[in-house]
Amino acid sequence: MIRVTAPSRLHFGLFNLGAHNEWRNLDGQSIGARRRFGGVGLMIAEPGWQIAIEPAHEWQASGPLAERALGFARRFAATLPLAELSPHHVTIEQAVPEHVGLGTGTQLGLSVAKALSISAGGHADWDAPELARRTGRGERSAVGVHGFDRGGFLVEVGKHGDELSPLLLREEFPAEWRIILILPDPLPGGVHGAAEKRAFENLLLESTPNQTDSLCRLVLLGMLPALRERNCREFGEALYDFNARAGEMFAAAQGARYAGPLESEIIGEVRRLGLPGVGQSSWGPTVFAVAENANRAAKVAARLRDHFGAAVTIQVTAAYAGRH
Repeated sequence: MIRVTAPSRLHFGLFNLGAHNEWRNLDGQSIGARRRFGGVGLMIAEPGWQIAIEPAHEWQASGPLAERALGFARRFAATLPLAELSPHHVTIEQAVPEHVGLGTGTQLGLSVAKALSISAGGHADWDAPELARRTGRGERSAVGVHGFDRGGFLVEVGKHGDELSPLLLREEFPAEWRIILILPDPLPGGVHGAAEKRAFENLLLESTPNQTDSLCRLVLLGMLPALRERNCREFGEALYDFNARAGEMFAAAQGARYAGPLESEIIGEVRRLGLPGVGQSSWGPTVFAVAENANRAAKVAARLRDHFGAAVTIQVTAAYAGRH
């Protein structure tokens, strides 16, 4: 039996919504098309995935999200010669809720593909971008693809055409910092599938070059220097601003900067408690907050439990540092 584990992904925001705007120099001359999407995110250790596979007489899957896992397995197998990969049974031993902003589809698809590439023989060295290509992941954001093996804080630059967005940089995330995850209970489920595709089609004109420029400034002159200096407060302020500005581009689809009034209330309460680095991951409803250490995270998490009660589920986790 072959087992593969994987982290989850927080997505802090896209640089733009995919509009094919041109870059222009100071003379007003076109210097090429802007890349589409791009973005920033962080891989987190928990909640995580554990996938097991073993040979079987026919393709089968069991456990949470079994049908989705089976679809990834068959799609991956179709990219190989029949002689290289026989049918397998895929067991989801540990899963992450889908459609909550944690990158479930990509981490599940890559985990299944990684396990099958090892079983097939001769392909164990295939990297995450190759596995993504064979399972149809990375259509827009590539943070979760690049983070599957590498972990850390990631910036990807966006797409020209249909290729996977390249990784611009990976920055080590301070090991002592903690991430608080706050999820509404019960989970409403974020925008996904056909609804997500329609939303992006309708939002193409919502992002502007000025918005993209501001987001890039917050990454280059805000988050990255603060990470290098291990300054959690400065990182948090830049992260909050980045996430809020990115959320404004989705207001026409979400109705506001965040997915709903509870998410907005949670974010406001976290900042009132003194943690500036808070926001919504992807379409939500997951809210994240960054604390400078485990003790601070535990205290804020306890205050949030007292304030919101059974309306939320709260978990404290750490950044995922990658496979070693």
